[in-house]
Amino acid sequence: MQTGVLPLRPLTLGELLDAAVALLRGQAKVLLGAGFVLAVIEQAALYGLRVGTARPPYLLPYDDRLDIYWLALAVGFATELAIITALGGLTAQAAGPALLGERVRIRPRNGRFGAVALIAGVAGIAGFLAAISCLLPWFLLYAVVGLVVPALVIDRVNPLRAVGRSLVLSCRGGLRGAAVRIAGYVAWGAVRIALGVGTLALISLAVDSLDDGTRWLIAGIAWALVNTVAYPALACLDAVLHLETRMRTEGLDIVLSRAYATGRPPAANLALPR
Repeated sequence: MQTGVLPLRPLTLGELLDAAVALLRGQAKVLLGAGFVLAVIEQAALYGLRVGTARPPYLLPYDDRLDIYWLALAVGFATELAIITALGGLTAQAAGPALLGERVRIRPRNGRFGAVALIAGVAGIAGFLAAISCLLPWFLLYAVVGLVVPALVIDRVNPLRAVGRSLVLSCRGGLRGAAVRIAGYVAWGAVRIALGVGTLALISLAVDSLDDGTRWLIAGIAWALVNTVAYPALACLDAVLHLETRMRTEGLDIVLSRAYATGRPPAANLALPR
């Protein structure tokens, strides 16, 4: 059965990515607006750490600034995790109605934004600690915490249970959910690195007299623009992945199909029993 942006059946990786883009396109004004504000704040916060730590255009660190370079890298990974988590409050609120083909209305009361902000803050702190330790733990953390906010907003569970739900759903099916999330991050990461480094390289070829501060400012603007799209897109992937995993492993598609067949409101079946 085809309802909204997400078919009522298990999906392939390509179909999940397409569904995430469709969800983003349907709520572009709100999601891109929020993504732009958060991406600009992030780049402004990172600018001071980046200047003087690496050689533009290819970002090789200066030997005497390795400590600051690593700090800037860890802070950047932490802010990415926090921002994607925070945007999940918007995308998860939109995903349920979009799945059912209903009108989407993003409202603070429905999005549990206070709890989402708390979770995003904790995710940012955990992400910083994971990144600064040796970076690899950050990717493990990213792989399994992406469904916390969708569980909070869509399943309507408490924050502690949402964390458990994210871990369980991400690890089901041989870590399928975790692998999908990493694949989405790597795909968008390649685009972001190419644009940031490419912009610096072009500027270096065109103008030799720019100092490092100006070069990093230009690169920061490029990254802010691409992150305006990338961060909401990754948050949309989390939302559709959560619903698809519930269909694949918990029979959500069957429950919703029965609700349609019997004339019952399907939206009531998205929340988990208390």
